[in-house]
Amino acid sequence: MNESRCDLLRWQFDFTWSLFDYHLERLQPADFLWEPATLCWTVRPDATGTWVPDWAETEPDPVPVPTIGWLSWHIGWWWSVTIDHAQGREPRDRTEVTWPGDGASAVEWLRDLRSTWLTVLDGLTDADLDAPAPPFPWPKDSEHTVAHVVAWVNSELMKNVTEIGQLRMLRAASSE
Repeated sequence: MNESRCDLLRWQFDFTWSLFDYHLERLQPADFLWEPATLCWTVRPDATGTWVPDWAETEPDPVPVPTIGWLSWHIGWWWSVTIDHAQGREPRDRTEVTWPGDGASAVEWLRDLRSTWLTVLDGLTDADLDAPAPPFPWPKDSEHTVAHVVAWVNSELMKNVTEIGQLRMLRAASSE
């Protein structure tokens, strides 16, 4: 088997997405804002009705348990900014990426990001993977490449998918 690096990274992404889709199809509306612990990060409407995430510039200790709503915002934020970089656009600030306001809209948003990311992946060649990485999620002067960014997206998505799946199953098992 002589797969290209692009093919392998795409396979890994597709595999991770299939796991995500399994959970997305099973999420209930109440799953998104279910708070599994007293110390929780979630998304809330502000005075204008815009849904904003709980956030701290310095990670607290202990780290709050995120809700599925917060995790779906988190994925939307880092993925939107990564896509901005990949498509040569000025990246959005974290505060410019808001949660859509309900579970169904969040799932649609994430699926749209997937479609956009597939366009990015489908346009890459193995030579493109060797280009210097944009300054996200690493500092400007890092020695990371585009391949590192694609692998990071796969890893970060896998981590977040696992967190969402675990929260979904915990809520279902707790019968709340």
